[in-house]
Amino acid sequence: MRAAASAGGVEPVAHPSGWREAHGEAEADAESVWQATGYGREAWQATLAYWLESGVVFRSGSQLEFYVPPPQTRREMPVSRTVESSPSEWTPAVPTVPVAALVQPFALPVGERDAALPDALPVGERAAILADLAGQVGVCERCSLARTRTQAVFGVGAVDAAVVFVGEGPGAEEDMRGEPFVGAAGRLLDNMLRGVGLGRSQVFIANVVKCRPPGNRNPQVEEVTACQGYLFRQLEVIRPRVIFCLGKFALLCLTGHAGAVGQARGQSFFWRSIPVIASYHPAYYLRTPSRKRAAWEDLLRLIKLLQPVP
Repeated sequence: MRAAASAGGVEPVAHPSGWREAHGEAEADAESVWQATGYGREAWQATLAYWLESGVVFRSGSQLEFYVPPPQTRREMPVSRTVESSPSEWTPAVPTVPVAALVQPFALPVGERDAALPDALPVGERAAILADLAGQVGVCERCSLARTRTQAVFGVGAVDAAVVFVGEGPGAEEDMRGEPFVGAAGRLLDNMLRGVGLGRSQVFIANVVKCRPPGNRNPQVEEVTACQGYLFRQLEVIRPRVIFCLGKFALLCLTGHAGAVGQARGQSFFWRSIPVIASYHPAYYLRTPSRKRAAWEDLLRLIKLLQPVP
């Protein structure tokens, strides 16, 4: 990771190795900031995990971009200030970030999200409709992700699933195999499902974007906008009783909630009258094992929603 302030702004901030793939960028950038600040490797990873989950920063390729609320919702504050302290006090250096360098909230069009839910399709017709849709996804070129994918990842599971799990986008292993959640996060998801008596054959698993973002970066607004119609059509055909959002971008796409997942957990959301559960992405638990209790709590909410109404 490298961070340096200048009169014109802040240089790009690259992820430390914990946020990269094994074959990603060199360690040199990360070592420089650890040496300069005295922060250890684990401290930086924990700090970034907190910032990303709280919505303070967003990942965009190899950069971190800081979020600032819209002008009408935030109080005017000085961009920077000088902090005086005695030699015995330690004050971390905070680089000045020009307002122009701060990004606005990730916003998506709401038209498709708020459309009326069509009538349920006969179960016997759903497989053929989804197969045709998968064929469209396989040759889709609506956004630039089509140029870098190995193959599109449509989704797998039961056409009459009571619950659909929605993640962010394919990773490297998913891109190679053409199936969602088959890497480390997928194996953890399988364990989560088994914990509440479910299996992949009983649910449906899909992603917001069907092609892998390069370097496993976050999907961009134009990519989500171009691809979300496929996800919406999957949900229309399957007609689940509950949608389980795995991470920030699934929640944002389906509900419009742009805050942190931690703020949304436990709240009531709906996509076209279907209940939506906000939960962390399994990769979050791989980075922060101490938070796995949250996964169990969200799965218990799912089981409760799936129980027959007396």
